[in-house]
Amino acid sequence: QVQLVESGGGLVQAGGSLRLSCAISGRTFSSYTMGWFRQAPGKEREFVAGINLSRSADYADSVQGRFTISRDSAKNTDLQMNSLKPEDTAVYYCAARRGQTLIQLPIASTWDYWGQGTQVTVSS
Repeated sequence: QVQLVESGGGLVQAGGSLRLSCAISGRTFSSYTMGWFRQAPGKEREFVAGINLSRSADYADSVQGRFTISRDSAKNTDLQMNSLKPEDTAVYYCAARRGQTLIQLPIASTWDYWGQGTQVTVSS
């Protein structure tokens, strides 16, 4: 069983930065592709970024160039968010899935494990 716990959310002004972290416990960390999704009120959960064991990464168009996903050997996955916009306001979820392919990353049903989420609020 894999457990994911997010941290680092909060309130920030537009143009500011936040760094989210995801701590992983349970089965072998290196076996999983890691990712971040977000869900705003009244909207569906949407893909933000994903990274595999080889550290190949993919991003949603809406965050490309502003967000950076990373992972290290200490069972952590981070999401550095810069130049934040009010439309980035959402609950952010860490996710993990078995395998290393980056195919179909944006499809939530292809992910196996989810964290509880952390709130990010960007004020204008």
